[in-house]
Amino acid sequence: VTTRPPACCCRPITVALASLMLAAAVSTPLSFAGAAAAPLARASAPAMSALPELSKKLNPVLGYWDPLNLAELNFWGAGDDATVGFLRHAEIKHGRVAMAAFVGYCVQSNVHFPWAPFNSIPTNIAPAEQWAQLPEAAKWQIILFVGFLEVYSEHSFILEKYGQKHYMKGGKPGFFPDFDTMVHPVPLNLWDPLKAYKGASAERKADGLLKEVNNGRLAMIGIMGFCAEARVPGAVPALSNIAHYAGDPMAPFAANFHLPGFAS
Repeated sequence: VTTRPPACCCRPITVALASLMLAAAVSTPLSFAGAAAAPLARASAPAMSALPELSKKLNPVLGYWDPLNLAELNFWGAGDDATVGFLRHAEIKHGRVAMAAFVGYCVQSNVHFPWAPFNSIPTNIAPAEQWAQLPEAAKWQIILFVGFLEVYSEHSFILEKYGQKHYMKGGKPGFFPDFDTMVHPVPLNLWDPLKAYKGASAERKADGLLKEVNNGRLAMIGIMGFCAEARVPGAVPALSNIAHYAGDPMAPFAANFHLPGFAS
C-alpha cells in the first residue's frame, strides 16, 4: 500500500516542478520581492488576469508574485490561458497527491497490514524502505493504476460526457470525472466519494477548492519534510523520531524494479 505514486517519465517530473513553482509564485509574500509585483503583461487572457485575485482569496496576507514569469511562458505554444490552466491543474493535482502521501506516510509508519505481500514488511522502517521491499509485481500494479487514472482524467471523450473540457482548452482545473460512465460498476468515486458536495452551490465548491489548494501546499511541504528527515537525520528537528532511510527517496525504482527488455 502506498500513497506516493511514482513518476516514471519526463512529463510528470515537469508537472511536479511546475506545480511547486506555481505554489511559490502565487503565495510568496510580496515583502520578499522588495517591490510590488508588476502587472501581468498580457492581462487580456482571462485566466491570467484572474491570478492576482485568486492569490488574495487563497490568503489575503500574501499577494501575487511571479518572479519567474511562469504564467507568461506560453507552454508548448498553447497560449496564455492554456499555460495557466496547466499550472493550476498541476498544483491542485500534486497538492492532492501530497495530502494522500502525508496521511499515508503516517499510516504506513504505524499500521501493519496483515495481507501479502505487506505482512512480510515491518512497520519500524521508513515508508520509502517499505516501498523498496515491495515485489516488482506490486509496484507495477500501482504504476499501471496511476496511469489509468491519468488517462481517464485527461481524455476528452470522458470529459465531454460530463460537459467539461481539458484544463488547457478552457476546462476546469482540478476537475476529475466520476466513474459512473465505466462498464464495471464502481461503488466510490475518487473525488467526493461520499457525495458531500453533491448539489452544493458554485460558491461552496469554489470555497472548498481554495481550502484544498492551501491544504495541498502545506501537505507538499509536509511530505518533503518527512523525506528530508528520513534521509538526512536532523534536517527537520521536529521529526527526529521518524525512521531513517539509507536509500534515495528521489529514486523510487532503485530497488527491485526494472523495465521489461532493459537491464536492471
